[in-house]
Amino acid sequence: MINASDYIIPIIFFTVLLLSVFKKKDAYNGFIDGSKNAIDLTCTVFPYLVTVMVAVELFKQSGIAYYVSSFLSPVFSVIGIPSELTELMIIRPVSGAGAMAVLENIFTTYGPDSFIGKCASVIYGSSETVFYVSAVYFSGVKGKIKGYAIPVALICTFIGYIVGCAIL
Repeated sequence: MINASDYIIPIIFFTVLLLSVFKKKDAYNGFIDGSKNAIDLTCTVFPYLVTVMVAVELFKQSGIAYYVSSFLSPVFSVIGIPSELTELMIIRPVSGAGAMAVLENIFTTYGPDSFIGKCASVIYGSSETVFYVSAVYFSGVKGKIKGYAIPVALICTFIGYIVGCAIL
């Protein structure tokens, strides 16, 4: 079966190529310059990403995520968020893949159309892996890290969780 999406990348490629010919730009050297910049960017960002990935795995594999989840579960229940979602709420800012595994487990256990499944979908879909995004951003600003950026991002994420479950 042929899908229109199969042609998007080739269409973009040929469109850029044709535009460079019409505007008399050197597409090849532009591509080479962009590749050089990408290598420099990769070398800058890579150490930050490795650090965050190691910290995330330590957080998950050491059991700290489980203990934090167990501690916070009653708190979230009081504010109207099902305790079954606590693990997802803790893992989501840290790991996208880990959060997807937790989401799949929630769907298997409670179903995607249950209240818990719908809340889990809102939590997963309306939040971001704060620590990965922060690592990329902070690698770009090269040490000009503001101490309040991550706490504010986490507070906003958790407010989104509360509001998302409240409106369902």
